[in-house]
Amino acid sequence: MIKHVLSVSQFEDKTLLKQILKEADRLQALPLSKYPKVLENLTLATLFYEPSTRTRISFETAIQNLGGRIVSTENAAGFSSAAKGETIEDSIRVIQNFAQGIVIRHPEAGSAERAASVANVPIINGGDGIHEHPTQGLLDIYTIYRLKGLDHMLHVGLVGDLLYGRTAHSLILLLMRYKVEFYFISPPSLKLPQDIIAELDKHGIRYHITADWHDVLPKLDVLYMTRVQKERFKREQDYLK
Repeated sequence: MIKHVLSVSQFEDKTLLKQILKEADRLQALPLSKYPKVLENLTLATLFYEPSTRTRISFETAIQNLGGRIVSTENAAGFSSAAKGETIEDSIRVIQNFAQGIVIRHPEAGSAERAASVANVPIINGGDGIHEHPTQGLLDIYTIYRLKGLDHMLHVGLVGDLLYGRTAHSLILLLMRYKVEFYFISPPSLKLPQDIIAELDKHGIRYHITADWHDVLPKLDVLYMTRVQKERFKREQDYLK
């Protein structure tokens, strides 16, 4: 039983992952009026310390579609007690008195785990620094499942900022459970972190690292594009380069 959603490592069981994909299929086929009201009479907090458009709106839409209520802050770093020095842990201790679940996005890697360590309510990681974005990873693998299937060999290319791109990190770790060959396409300064390379090596997953995609494109079943994570660079000139 999963209480919190903090990392895609929680979904190592392919049976559980298959159940999630099938449930998403079931909901996809329903008209909005038929969605199960599993969150009826519940309040969920969306606590975003970083800017967000798609993640925040999709979470808040889903909460409402499932019958729940929302309390929200879209700039917790500037307009919550964090601006006065309050820790994540203390914020969670307070907010959990008003909500039965919390979605958190934070610029610090490991922040969702810190929140979960003191929480009595479920914590969902909406992105923690350069670490992971597990719900985006689940959505991405669901898209691949619907359009390409997951029961045969897939050649997947990931392009862009693979060093800081947490969505790419989560998708790679999820796809490792299936038959896949990766092509990692990025400038050398933005190549995949060594800890994820080590995981690929540990599990014998084939991968290729290149800075040029022209020869790679014809080989791919899936092309995953990421932006350069401007907010992760300490110096403007490094980002521009």
